[in-house]
Amino acid sequence: MKRFLLVTSISLMAVFYSSSALAQADISMTTHWNNRANYNPASIAKTEYIYLFSNVRHQWTGISGAPTVINVQASEYIHDLRSAFGISIINDNIGLTNVLNPTITYAYRMSPNEDLDSWSISLGLSAGLFARTINGSKYDPTDTTDPTLVYSDLTTYKPDANFGIEVQTKNFIVGLSTTHLFAISKNSDLFQNTNHRYLYAIYKNTSSDYFNFSLGSEIVNRNNLTVVEANSMIRFKHPTGLSDGPRELFDFGLSYRTTKQLSLLLGVNITSNFRVGYSYDYDFKLNTNQSGTHEFMLEYRIPNKASSICGSCDYQRDWYF
Repeated sequence: MKRFLLVTSISLMAVFYSSSALAQADISMTTHWNNRANYNPASIAKTEYIYLFSNVRHQWTGISGAPTVINVQASEYIHDLRSAFGISIINDNIGLTNVLNPTITYAYRMSPNEDLDSWSISLGLSAGLFARTINGSKYDPTDTTDPTLVYSDLTTYKPDANFGIEVQTKNFIVGLSTTHLFAISKNSDLFQNTNHRYLYAIYKNTSSDYFNFSLGSEIVNRNNLTVVEANSMIRFKHPTGLSDGPRELFDFGLSYRTTKQLSLLLGVNITSNFRVGYSYDYDFKLNTNQSGTHEFMLEYRIPNKASSICGSCDYQRDWYF
C-alpha cells in the first residue's frame, strides 16, 4: 500500500503543477465548505450515509445575464467495499452561455483500522460530459455588421474528469485535487473549461457539548490566476444525554477570498438528518452589489445499515465533512 500511495501522490503533484489554458472557471459556490465533491471526488467517502446535496447560486442579483448555478449531488458509501459511489449534475448559466456537466464519481477509502478510524485516506475519480452552448441567436449587438459575431446556436460536447486525494483525522482534513483533466495543455477556446488545482486544509473541533467550530483555508490555481480563501464556522449544539451525543442546531460562518469577496454563511438543522443553508456574498472590487449574491443549500442524509456497526463513528455524526 505504501508504494501505491507514493505513486498516487507523485502523480497528483505532477498534475497540480502542470500548465493549462486559461478558459472558463469552475463554478464558485460559497457553500463548498459543506461539500467539496465538485472539485474533489475523494470527499464523497462519507461513511455510513446516503448523502443528498443541492445548492443554487444567484450571482449579482439585478444584473441581466449574471451567473446562475444549479448543483445536485447524491452519493452512498458501501462499508463492505470501502467505496463510495456518486452522481452529480451542474447547470451553469451566464449571459448567452449555458453549461451542463453531469458526472459519476467513485472514491476508495483506506484506514489502518476501520473500527478505530484513527485516520483515513481517500482517492477519488469522477468522469462525465462537459457540454457548453453559446446561444448566438439571442445576440443583440450594437454593430450588426461585425463579421466576428456568430448568430447561430453552437454546442460542443467534451469528456470531463476530476481526480483528488483527501486525508482525514478526527480533527484535520487535508485535500489535493485537480479538475477538468482533459483540458491540461489545451489551447483556450470558448467551449473548453480550464484545468484547476486545489489545495486545502481544515481544522475541526467537536469536543464541546455546546458547539463545534472549524477553521479552513484553500488555494485554487488555474494558469496564471491564484485565489486564496479562508473560512471559519461555529455550530451550536444541544446536549441530549443520549448515546448519540448532542444534536447540532444552527451554525454561522464567514469566508474571505483574495478576490476581495466576503461571505456570510448561515445554516439550520431542521432535523438530525436534514439541513438548510444560505450564504450572502459581498464583492468589494466590482460594482455588482445591487442586490448581492445569494446561495441556497439543502442537505439530507439517510443512515445506511452499516452505521449501526460502526461503534466509533460518533465524531462522523457531525454534519460537516
